[in-house]
Amino acid sequence: MTNIININDANRSQEITPIDKISLQKDNIQQDWAKKAEILCEALPYMRKFAGETFVIKFGGSAMGGENNLKNFAKNVVLLKQVGINPVVVHGGGPQIGKMLDKLNIKSTFIDGLRVTDADTVDVVEMVLAGSINKMIVKEINQASGKAIGICGKDANLIRAKKATKVKKDPNSNIEKILNLGFVGEPYYVDPDFLSIFEDSDIIPVIAPIGIGDNGETYNINADTVAGAVASAIGASKLMMLSDVDGVMLPNGELVSHLNIATARQMIADGVISGGMIPKVETCINALENGVGHAHILNGAIDNILLMEIFTTSGVGTMIM
Repeated sequence: MTNIININDANRSQEITPIDKISLQKDNIQQDWAKKAEILCEALPYMRKFAGETFVIKFGGSAMGGENNLKNFAKNVVLLKQVGINPVVVHGGGPQIGKMLDKLNIKSTFIDGLRVTDADTVDVVEMVLAGSINKMIVKEINQASGKAIGICGKDANLIRAKKATKVKKDPNSNIEKILNLGFVGEPYYVDPDFLSIFEDSDIIPVIAPIGIGDNGETYNINADTVAGAVASAIGASKLMMLSDVDGVMLPNGELVSHLNIATARQMIADGVISGGMIPKVETCINALENGVGHAHILNGAIDNILLMEIFTTSGVGTMIM
């Protein structure tokens, strides 16, 4: 009998009473708040450090792949503005352009990653980039309690562009041939005075990568290129490129957390940096050489990636300096 009583007593001692549950919930809540307080304490020095600085953020690729990603991005951008940082958003929209072209039965081709843009295509590109995508991002930022305004490079002649040229060498004859990309442009001037209007306001500019030519032509410009040009023009502290990967990777899959310009160029020459990462890194290098403080390549598919990079000691992604 004694054994039975002891067993029952042991079972009763393991039962969780309503009071115990409340106590455990309080402990969990306190631990949760303690973690949040610790995060805020870690973030505070960076909030002070970056207050008043301008960050150019290129938003595209996988970061635009879902509604939740967009909502999370919008909240991050609004938080940056609220702690005194001036975010300038430049967005892409290649997949959305492709879907609309297919819907309209307009054929589209690419040369070295650039969409050949004829007269019909450029109208669709402008409609999608400066229209539906731009306003979708603006809407989400506004719904996250921010104040965003959507613009493109044609507004106030913000981005002056010229026709982009692409030279390709024939492997057989070794003769260089100039390829016609249509209305694909390269920015040669970004108006910093226009963008400075937003620095002392509570407005977040969201820029579609459309440029205007000297004769009024509409140019489709790569969003990475526009982000780099905008960052250079306004002397941004940071250029943050949201990509489809964690950053620059070594052949063994290891992430390169920090790079200087010389090492980045050597990695391109050695083929360690290859494919679509080359133009991103080259854009970062060009921005750094034109006065931008630091450049970052981050995985835009990860929630709160901007906050993790900006407000933590370890940071994430690849920083080029």
